[in-house]
Amino acid sequence: MKGNPFDLSDDSAYRAWRDRKLKIAPGAVGDLVVEVSDPRDLTDAEHEALLGRCRAANMAIYVSPLGKTRETDIPRALGARFGLERLDHNPGAEADAVTALTVRDDALHTPYIPYSNRAIHWHTDGYYNRLDRQDHGLILHCVCPAERGGENALMDHEIAYLLMRDANPDYVRALMQDDAMMIPKNVVDGKELRPDRAGPVFMLTGEGRLHMRHTMRKRNVVWRDDPLVREAVSWLENLLKSDSPYIYRATLQPGWGLLSNNVLHDRSAFEDAEAPANKRLLYRARYHDRIAGT
Repeated sequence: MKGNPFDLSDDSAYRAWRDRKLKIAPGAVGDLVVEVSDPRDLTDAEHEALLGRCRAANMAIYVSPLGKTRETDIPRALGARFGLERLDHNPGAEADAVTALTVRDDALHTPYIPYSNRAIHWHTDGYYNRLDRQDHGLILHCVCPAERGGENALMDHEIAYLLMRDANPDYVRALMQDDAMMIPKNVVDGKELRPDRAGPVFMLTGEGRLHMRHTMRKRNVVWRDDPLVREAVSWLENLLKSDSPYIYRATLQPGWGLLSNNVLHDRSAFEDAEAPANKRLLYRARYHDRIAGT
């Protein structure tokens, strides 16, 4: 695509985009933060402030006085204000497609790490979905943090692309192959819940925007048997384990949240409080839409 910075054959467009991207990149996690009165009913100024940060870094962190208000309408209303409408209704979600991320011990949730207190490796959400049903938008709203731990690390996937392309464009080319990463089928009690899903790590949307499907987990992922793919995966893993200034770390507090274009993120292990009312609870809303205006 002529004029697209993510076209490996268009170095001129890439250089112009790269220079601007690095110029506006946040210098610290505090640069992502916007104070809002109520994420369900943003003022125009609050909306513009959040949108500006998402345009620069594909993410923003809002801080509100809602505290431990337990309403899944919070992320839904916020998402709607940014054109996020098509929710990804994953099997573990509530009836309205918002997922309550908290430690669960029932048969439906126990097999999946997000419902435990274990660490979650770097990933983008929905990497195992069909390519035409990828998650492009992600909201995390904190109702109650863990007593200890539960920190999120965040990285703009466009910055990851930029740093990799600067290091070796062939790495990007390798990870854009249609079968670069395959997620094996999910079978439970002999029933296939999801078939094998192969696809690229870096891909372009129909509008020419960059999307990333990635997981750093070691199990249940099969990489293309290609030396360059293996080198690229290793390079990316080293980047995400580094102290890069483009990795931001935050522990969301009650009433805070992350609004993003499904950026790379992880979660540290955590310890919950004893009282049920004080156990870690985040609402997660995943969308097939990208934030409007970004």
